[in-house]
This record gives sequence, C-alpha cells and structure tokens, in this order.
Amino acid sequence: MVRYGKEHKQATRQRIIEMAGRRFKRDGIDGSGISALMKDAGLTNGAFYTHFTSKDDLVATAVTDQLQAQNASIVAHAAPGRAGLEQIVRWYLSAQHRAGPEESCPSAALLDEIARCSDLTKQAYTDGVLLVIDGIAARLAPDNPLSVRTKTLSAYAMMAGTLQLSRSLSDQRLADELLEQGIHNTLAVLGVEYEHTGESN
Repeated sequence: MVRYGKEHKQATRQRIIEMAGRRFKRDGIDGSGISALMKDAGLTNGAFYTHFTSKDDLVATAVTDQLQAQNASIVAHAAPGRAGLEQIVRWYLSAQHRAGPEESCPSAALLDEIARCSDLTKQAYTDGVLLVIDGIAARLAPDNPLSVRTKTLSAYAMMAGTLQLSRSLSDQRLADELLEQGIHNTLAVLGVEYEHTGESN
C-alpha cells in the first residue's frame, strides 16, 4: 500500500475544495452530491471523509476559499482609493464576470442557498465576505474603514443582485444595459464620481 505524505494530502484536499467551489456555483450546493464532487477531483467517495467531517464542512471550507480567492485576485490588486473602487465595481459588473458562473463571485451564485445552510457555512461566509468588504471599505474610507462597512455591504449586495439578474435575462442588450446601470448605481451608493465609458469591460 502506498503511503502519501502530508503535502500530497494537503494538495488533494485543496483540489477537492477548488473543484467543489466551481461545481457549487454551477449546479448549486443542494444539486452537488458527494459522489459528483469526488468524481470531479478524480477520487472515490470513500476518500471524502479522509479530508472532511461532512458535506457542511466542505461547503464552509469551499465558500471561505472562494471568497479569499476573490479578495486576493481582485480586491487586493485594485489601486488604492477611489480609482480602486471603480476598478472593483467595473470588474464585478463586467460581461466577462457574468459569463462564467464557475469562475465568478460565490455571493452572486450561492447567496440564496447559503441563507439555508448550517451555522458553520453562514459563519464561513460572513468571515469571507467581510474580508472582501473591508478591502473595499479601506479604499472608501482609509482612515476608518469600519465606519463604512455597512454601506459597503449594501453596495456589494447591489452588485451581486445586479449580476444575478443580468445573468438571468434572455435579452442580451437589456442585460448589458443593466450591468452599466449597476456600475452607475453602485458607484453612486459609494459616493464615487461615475463616467460612462460607452464600452463593455
């Protein structure tokens, strides 16, 4: 019998988390059984409990991972100050972000299900989304980000809802107009001057 080291086990666990995050956003949490999740990772069902205590444990871990990735790849790389706020909003409400649910924001894909999940998942989501929110708030009020946390959460909710609705419309032109209007509305909530670019990002 081959014995794998700690690094191999950690890499396997991370692969399961990443594949699960993609499937959850594509098929939903309830629509993703353990057997499908493990098949995605190229593993057997029996290997699941080597890495996670329950499906709830995996869901909470995947949600955390997705939000940390969003923060690291988008929010942390945005410019400081108001310019960074506009970059984040324009990225979030872009046709490119809308087109790939598997690669997109877990909030836009999973919020309704997270609300019905266990306290473990809700706590993981809260911690993860506040990481993103606080990164945005730090650009809005660098001297006191906590003072604008609720305002920033409200703007984030507006972005997630706009992305969901735009993704659900059959009229492509209307869906694109909705994204552009969403950029305007979100920046207005954040108190950032808006310039219409006339092009889809």
